[in-house]
Amino acid sequence: MSETRIGRCLCGEVRIETDALSDELTACHCLLCTRWGGGVQFGIEAEAARVHVTGPVKTHRSSKLAERAWCDTCGSHLWFRYVEGPDEGYFELCPGIFDNAGDATLTLVNYADQAPDGWSLGGTPRRITKDEYERTHAFLSEGETP
Repeated sequence: MSETRIGRCLCGEVRIETDALSDELTACHCLLCTRWGGGVQFGIEAEAARVHVTGPVKTHRSSKLAERAWCDTCGSHLWFRYVEGPDEGYFELCPGIFDNAGDATLTLVNYADQAPDGWSLGGTPRRITKDEYERTHAFLSEGETP
């Protein structure tokens, strides 16, 4: 069992506790993630059954595959969660809710070729293009609804 991590939103009303937080951080430049967060979306995977959430959370089913959540008081983004498909049962928790981003390291950039001009994430994470990702993963185009 890994170390228990406790994250919280900006106002502190939402708390997220898990002992299943990955040490790997992913980034995504797809249109849905970009529109939701205003830029690159980061996430740290955790098994949903091992995540405990308290506080005023709102969710939006952003696609047939997933929902996104935020604090209903301060608006802090909390997670992207798979509700259907091969990754069902996993959260992609927003790293900013944890101190030092949960000590995770950036290891993967999805839709790397869709990053805005002039943006570059440093280090040596694996980078997957839109075509590469969509060949092997379920996805939705902008405008498709659940």
